[in-house]
Amino acid sequence: MNQSNPCSAAAEKDVSIILPTYNEAGNILTLVDRIEAAVPEGWRYRILVVDDSSPDGTYDVVRKRAERDSNVRAILRTDDRGFAKSIRHGIEQADSARIIVMDSDLTHDPLEIPRLLHVGEVYDIVSGSRFCAGGRMVDMYHYLASMLFNWSLRLLIGTQVQDNLGGYFTARRDLIMKLPVDEIFYGYGEYYFRLLHFAQHAGHSIVEIPSSYLLRGTGKSKSNWFRMVRTYSVAAIKLRLLIWRLNRT
Repeated sequence: MNQSNPCSAAAEKDVSIILPTYNEAGNILTLVDRIEAAVPEGWRYRILVVDDSSPDGTYDVVRKRAERDSNVRAILRTDDRGFAKSIRHGIEQADSARIIVMDSDLTHDPLEIPRLLHVGEVYDIVSGSRFCAGGRMVDMYHYLASMLFNWSLRLLIGTQVQDNLGGYFTARRDLIMKLPVDEIFYGYGEYYFRLLHFAQHAGHSIVEIPSSYLLRGTGKSKSNWFRMVRTYSVAAIKLRLLIWRLNRT
């Protein structure tokens, strides 16, 4: 992977933090507070909460916060909904040179934002990893299941990235928008290994840093393990076939 030159110092001091939400009314303001406390001094930031028309009123909760907090923006999506598409929409709406994407259920720790931004001054994409030295996950069952799937995924698509499903990362916005976004941002968490693959294929620099994945806050997880394994496996096979075709051309 080729290391690229970092953006200018001025541009690197500007970040948009994208939070895709669905039924996270009980967690989102706590997360916003923690993010605002964690962003390093000297960084201009916006928090873009991209809500998929949550029936629990997540959008209204954030909209009211945004009325008194200029660093927060509430974005409501009413059609073509989906987790990965919400992330893409947030990236498209961002006006910063750098973006951070994180989950909205409190599993991604905002205390790691300063380190992501610091390492991001050198690398195009910095990914928070549960599986590199120092990384961890509080939910041990989830940790072991994710580790096993990542092992098989690494063998299948030939990547050296250890955590291909974490989804807690920072990247240069222009880099992301130059990738084939239609082929990346659909479905659920499987978008992330497609993103990493296309970024690596384009020659962009990627580094993993240890990250701690915590327990979710209030509410119920939207994940169904059996459906996820099936969906992710099919997505991985499709990506493997695409890699095979690209390697033959």
